[in-house]
Amino acid sequence: MAATTITIPRLETERLILRAPALQDFEAFADFYASERAHFVGGPLNREESWRMLAMEIGHWQLAGFGRWIVETRDGGAVAGLVGLFCPEGWPEPEIGWDLFEGHEGKGYATEAGAAARAYAYDSLGWDTAVSLVKPANVASARVAERLGARLEGMFTHQRHGAMQVWRHPAPAALSDGGMEAYA
Repeated sequence: MAATTITIPRLETERLILRAPALQDFEAFADFYASERAHFVGGPLNREESWRMLAMEIGHWQLAGFGRWIVETRDGGAVAGLVGLFCPEGWPEPEIGWDLFEGHEGKGYATEAGAAARAYAYDSLGWDTAVSLVKPANVASARVAERLGARLEGMFTHQRHGAMQVWRHPAPAALSDGGMEAYA
C-alpha cells in the first residue's frame, strides 16, 4: 500500500505566517513545552516528550487532513507559537487551538492566527462549527475565544487533561452575514 502525502497549506495574515511544523522548530517547541506556559496544554514536558509532541502535531495533518501550524512573525521570522485545527482521539469535536511561545503573548497573535485557522476550516474544509477547549484557569485563552466571537457553551472532562470549558465559535453564516468579523 502506497503512503499518501498531505500538503500542509501556508496561510498569511497581516503580521503572521502560518506554516507547516518542521524539525527546525524543535528548539522553540521544546522550550515552550519545558516552561510553565505549557501547563494548560499538558506540560511541562522533557525534550523527549516534546519531540514526540512535535511528531504528533505533524502526524495529525497526515491522519486527519488538518492540524496546527507553526506561527511565524512576518517581521523577522520569529517562531511565535502553534495555532490551528485539532481533533485527536478523545476530543469531543474539532477544535481551534492556540499556544503562544514566551515573549509573543499580549500582541494579538493568537486572535489573528485563530481567525485565519477558522477561516481555513470553514472556507476550505467546509466545517460548519468549531469549538475551542480552554482550561478554566486559563483566562488569557478564554479572552482570545471571546475576541473571536466564541461563547462559553459548557464543560468537557478529558481523560488526561481534566475539566475544560467548551467555547463555541460562530457558524460560517454568522461571520459572513454581518456577524463577528473573520479577523476579530
